Amino acid sequence: MWTIGMAVTMVSPFPTTAACTSSVSTSFRNGEFALARLQSTTRTLRCCRAHPSSLGLRAISSNDFRGGTNIVLDGAPWRVQEFLHVKPGKGAAFVRTKLRNYISGNTVERTFRAGEQVDEAQIVKDVKQHTYVDGDQYVFMDMVTFEETRLDLKDLGDRSKWLKEGMECNVLTWNGRVIDVDLPITVIVKVVETDPGLKGDTAQGGSKPATVDTGAVVSVPLFVNIGDSIQVDTRTGSYMNRA
Repeated sequence: MWTIGMAVTMVSPFPTTAACTSSVSTSFRNGEFALARLQSTTRTLRCCRAHPSSLGLRAISSNDFRGGTNIVLDGAPWRVQEFLHVKPGKGAAFVRTKLRNYISGNTVERTFRAGEQVDEAQIVKDVKQHTYVDGDQYVFMDMVTFEETRLDLKDLGDRSKWLKEGMECNVLTWNGRVIDVDLPITVIVKVVETDPGLKGDTAQGGSKPATVDTGAVVSVPLFVNIGDSIQVDTRTGSYMNRA
């Protein structure tokens, strides 16, 4: 007679001691990892608050100020128009500046300590062409993407007097917002209205007002006549010569 033996393996519904130990160990390690990441994030945030440059801002020393330097003050972009490094016989050195607010257009004078750190304004310049005027808005087009950018007349101020269709300008943006337009230093315009020049007038003989085709009024020499093309400095609005 044969006896058949059967081996029965009992599976316990409860985890073994080893399994429990492994599970607890894994959870503990995961907890340590999460805590380490939290501590690292906290350190990063503290660093960013202490050093704004780590957030994408670049600090610049007042010793490096030059005409045209762009800085951020009180959350707004400013342009250094004039600067003077002063080192008195007594006391600390300082930098006296004249600043222009890109957004409001206001100009202020401000003094910085020598070596004082401020945030540099990351301003992007793109060459665009002035294409047309739509009401009180001046339209500029990217000649590669054909994307249009609009700037209000109030934001352009007196510079609108020198804008001509087809003129290429530098359109300035800061944090994705258009804040300014840099015109060419000189522009050629045509005289459409002025008193007739007198025979024998010379460049040294005085001046008279002349209206040009952009609507601006320029002080010109007496020998300039209607129909003449003249070159004007857009920064000052002053006559330079006949073109």
